[in-house]
Amino acid sequence: MKALICDAPGRLSIADRPEPARAPGEVLVRIRHVGVCGTDFHIFAGKHPYLEYPRVMGHELSGTVEEAPEGSNLRPGDPVYIVPYLSCGECQACRLGLSNACRNIRVLGVHCDGGMTELLSVPAENVVPTGDIPLADAAMIEFLAIGAHGVKRGDITARDRVLVTGAGPIGMSAIIFAKARGADVTVMDTRADRLAYARDALRADAEVFADADSGAKVAELTGGDGFDVVIDATGAAAPIERGFGYLAHGARYVLLSVVRQDITFSDPEFHKREATLLASRNAQPDDFAEVVRQIQAGNVPTRGLNTHRGALGDGPALFQDWARPEAGVIKAILDV
Repeated sequence: MKALICDAPGRLSIADRPEPARAPGEVLVRIRHVGVCGTDFHIFAGKHPYLEYPRVMGHELSGTVEEAPEGSNLRPGDPVYIVPYLSCGECQACRLGLSNACRNIRVLGVHCDGGMTELLSVPAENVVPTGDIPLADAAMIEFLAIGAHGVKRGDITARDRVLVTGAGPIGMSAIIFAKARGADVTVMDTRADRLAYARDALRADAEVFADADSGAKVAELTGGDGFDVVIDATGAAAPIERGFGYLAHGARYVLLSVVRQDITFSDPEFHKREATLLASRNAQPDDFAEVVRQIQAGNVPTRGLNTHRGALGDGPALFQDWARPEAGVIKAILDV
């Protein structure tokens, strides 16, 4: 079978690999579509801290069942999406139902080979029927679930004024699910095109161009109060640190981003606000289910989010093109 392999930073190839043998309790899935994530671009650029090369990337996956275990509710040909977090089921986090924070987690395409290939065998509990959602749309469920999880972590309601910093795909997903809860949502970014898309396609209520005057703009928008919830999706330490200054008293700060550096903040300012700082890692099964519900309800502009498509076999050239900011990629999908 064909697979797209990142042999080393900056070097991709298409190679023939043996078809996987389905292990007991696993489902063999014929991959149909793979969403290309920021993680994949970081792997391609050599910037991912938890990876060994060579690696088959890909964790935003949809496909059809090829083989399923006896007694499974899945049948050959069934359309499915894959939850790419392989948890151990035994650590303290798993015992608490926090499989997304498993101490021994393996993420497809990062800690082990992923789905930029024709066939993949994964545990049956990680394979979920798509229902009536088209398979190309189903390849976007995972990245959307990241935003849904962050919104859930922030306990966002219709009473909240929310600021999402960073209008990349993850930030966009946070906007979508905060709006689905009825919140008033402002988006902040350094790219005017992303701000325009968030306003026009995602129904963001206000926008702030991120520059030296951002703090003053936040104060103007909120009457000096700050935001009830701030969600960071910038992926950079400096804007995360600035985000502490946008918090209202009693606010929640949700970090969808993870960075390698330490982040610092003023304890007196944070303390006097009695603010809450929340990490948001991966997603949980109910977040995936929420994405499916919102897609079915027509609240996710899947066609607009999927800006670029191409064939798996063209992956080496496409990655070079899609990695350029001027390519304007929101979500690219490889068709297998």
